[in-house]
Amino acid sequence: MAADGTLAAGAPRTAGHGRATTLERFARRRSTIAFMMTLPLILVVAGLVAYPAGYGMYLSTLNRRMTENIGFGNFEILFDSDTFWNVAWQSCIFAITAVVLKALIGFWLAHMLHDIPAKGQRKWRGMLLIPWVIPPALSTLGWWWMFDPSYGSINWLFSVVGGPQIPWLGEPWWARASIIIVNVWYGAPFFMIMYLAALKSVPDQLYEAAAIDGATGLQRLRYVTLPMMANIISITVLFSLIVTFANYDIVRVLTNGGPRDLTHVFASYAFQVGILSGNIPRGAAVSLFMFPILAICAFFVLRGVTRRNKEQM
Repeated sequence: MAADGTLAAGAPRTAGHGRATTLERFARRRSTIAFMMTLPLILVVAGLVAYPAGYGMYLSTLNRRMTENIGFGNFEILFDSDTFWNVAWQSCIFAITAVVLKALIGFWLAHMLHDIPAKGQRKWRGMLLIPWVIPPALSTLGWWWMFDPSYGSINWLFSVVGGPQIPWLGEPWWARASIIIVNVWYGAPFFMIMYLAALKSVPDQLYEAAAIDGATGLQRLRYVTLPMMANIISITVLFSLIVTFANYDIVRVLTNGGPRDLTHVFASYAFQVGILSGNIPRGAAVSLFMFPILAICAFFVLRGVTRRNKEQM
């Protein structure tokens, strides 16, 4: 050791210093291996998500013949269109209403299944998951037949009990309600299975402690169940909101946007404008309007999840 405290030339390194250097090399090696293992997934995401999104942004700046860049011209035309604003309003109403109903029904079904003994629970889980397993286009065809005003089974049942004949797909509000009903029927089992898994992860000791303190069933739900399930509820709602906003097959099969383009959502209207009408750049501009809405929702939901995780640490 030199007088100034530094190692003299040729002096051996300490064991601690050598161990730290080895750990640093190991950490670097592990990060390299992890990156190489995730590289195929990164390439898939870039090829199937990032590139189409960037190309869609580029298309939205072109004219109808895709020969000239017109900047925000397609967006300005859409802003001046009453049909587009009706589509935006309809998309928000459809997505918010359907997600709220799916969350409430899924939460109720999960609690009902959670109280069933394990032996019979498997059978009920399988039956309740059937709507989610069936392809939505196929199940929507069945609903389309049931909603038929002349030969549908729903109006026939109403006539048996003396009820009114409802124009399910002929009037705007009833058509909107029909789309929401089909979407809720299809998506509620997903919420049910996610919430059921979250319920099974809540420790029974918490419920026992709450019961000893004299908490009622509603208080146990509010102060034990909901806080423990808050992150799962938030992530499930966000995922369903993204999928519901981009829903296409139910609207396409059930109403095709009618009557009078009053049941279109962003996805079906983008298909009509871009593919059926032959204006691909404007259709791309329509589809891009989903991004800022969903980005804002994702920001607030994920911020809430992060805040709750920090509070639990």
